[in-house]
Amino acid sequence: MNTTLKIVKYQLHDVIRSKWLIFYTIFFFLIAEGLFRFSGDSSKVVISLMNITLIIIPLVSIIYGTIYVYNSREFIELMLSQPIDRRALYVSMYVGLAFPLAAGFSIGVGIPFLITGFHEPGALSIIITLLASGILLTLVFTAIAFFVANLTEERIKGFGFAILIWFFFAVLYDGILLMVTYSFGEYPIERPIIILSMLNSIDLARILLMLQLDISALMGYTGAVFRNFFGSNTGIAVSFASLAVWVAVPFALGMWRFVRKDF
Repeated sequence: MNTTLKIVKYQLHDVIRSKWLIFYTIFFFLIAEGLFRFSGDSSKVVISLMNITLIIIPLVSIIYGTIYVYNSREFIELMLSQPIDRRALYVSMYVGLAFPLAAGFSIGVGIPFLITGFHEPGALSIIITLLASGILLTLVFTAIAFFVANLTEERIKGFGFAILIWFFFAVLYDGILLMVTYSFGEYPIERPIIILSMLNSIDLARILLMLQLDISALMGYTGAVFRNFFGSNTGIAVSFASLAVWVAVPFALGMWRFVRKDF
């Protein structure tokens, strides 16, 4: 445990010094502060931030995470030459990267809300949901990045695969879901649509925020199905649970690959 904590401390120190993390935090701060300048309504700010969050966080997490693992190859080999458990090293590296990224997002978005205050009814719960969604997406796509980087030794191939995964879940998946809905609209497809939505962590985060905001006009078909099938509170709980599974599965797959990899 002491060794794991030392590695985590070293990784945190190494990542926090990165200019990219500072830029990442400032980016979200400026976006949130700018939105508050143009609109004092917390709900409108959250909606605008949601659209940015669902694109930027997965992209940054998976790209930065993939590059981070590849650049840490010599460090990993050095650590594995010591009597250190591979699982402990993997967990330490993951925590050492995911925590600063999640903290950077939370600080960048949270400070403008703290400065402005929570004047609208239910604003606090909406902001907490936004922060929780961003943190969970960070954990999900950082875990995917670790799995991808340990899956192949070729950096260009791994980097391209990471971009492809982000593009699929952020852009293509909604088109596929829309096509399925249009093609089978005459059939009772509510349950399959819910299942398909759970297979995309970005869609889950979007639905989670929409259920919290309770904006039926903007929820779309999948969000409306979630609300009608589960109800608001149950839908939020199911969304959180599904996102937690999304964190656990790629993390476990990445650890499985890391433990068996020949360095």
